[in-house]
Amino acid sequence: MIIKQLEQKIKGKGIRIVLTEGWDVREMEAALELAKNGVVQPILLGDLDAVQACADKAGYDISNLEVIDPAKYDKMDEMVAKMVELRKGKLDEETAKKWALQTNYFGTMLVKMGYADGLVGGATYSTADTVRPALQLVKTKPGSKLVSSSFILVRGDEKYVCGDCAINIDYQDTVKDGVVVQKAAEKLAEVVVETAKTAMVFGIEPKVAVLSFSTKGSGKKGTVDLSREATIIAQQMAPEIAIDGELQFDAAVAPEVAKTKCPDSKVAGQANTFIFPNIEAGNIGYKMAQRLGGFEAIGPILQGLNAPINDLSRGCTAEEVYKLAVITAAQSLN
Repeated sequence: MIIKQLEQKIKGKGIRIVLTEGWDVREMEAALELAKNGVVQPILLGDLDAVQACADKAGYDISNLEVIDPAKYDKMDEMVAKMVELRKGKLDEETAKKWALQTNYFGTMLVKMGYADGLVGGATYSTADTVRPALQLVKTKPGSKLVSSSFILVRGDEKYVCGDCAINIDYQDTVKDGVVVQKAAEKLAEVVVETAKTAMVFGIEPKVAVLSFSTKGSGKKGTVDLSREATIIAQQMAPEIAIDGELQFDAAVAPEVAKTKCPDSKVAGQANTFIFPNIEAGNIGYKMAQRLGGFEAIGPILQGLNAPINDLSRGCTAEEVYKLAVITAAQSLN
């Protein structure tokens, strides 16, 4: 249902989404379905012969799909010059040409140069190979210093958002030349606000619980101070969003527990957006909901970048590629 709602939101708007591994049958199948449904305009990347060989083997007609081979791209010189400019002395022209022939970099530059609205990759590339070009070339959006991720959990009419479950292992102060330039709690606060914005893309009015093993000081050490301080910073960053913490999960979702532990909270007992204090908790948490709770987990959805770029699991299905392309297109409207 959630994907159907997003399809209606983006349909007919001519949103162009790059799929970086056009020679992969899953991305090709998704591209054909996206084009057939008129949801987005997919762009497949790859060696033309390899892409056509994949289509022939699968019995697909791709004559109506846009396929771009970086090696035959007529604006390669312009792209290379732009890459060198973006890296500001960190990249020479020869290296830029090598990068631009790789579809992960090439696709990222199509987004950067405005030819495409978003990118989906990772069917064969690692997460690092998808995220690295985005960080180097698209970079984080104004006001953001961090890239993070979220998952949407769906079961029937129930929808929840969880972040960060895939990118940031833990939160440490960033120190340069002996000076703290970004505190750990400021990083987690960014995740709080960006995950709330992701919830809005999916039509969810976020009620954000910053989680810990403690509720309002009932526990000590560990992540308690991090979650509490991040909550305060996030509330200052986005006072219009309902945010509270630190909360244990039962206090966040169960009204009877919230009534006992934090009766004055505007979030406790009704939270729908959950912020984990580190990747271990986040990854374990969403997978428990997926495997034991019967929730569909959609993601990871990347947050904080200057353009919508999302990473697939290498074990993804064509359906998952399709869904992530729809999500990426919806992100481009915000």
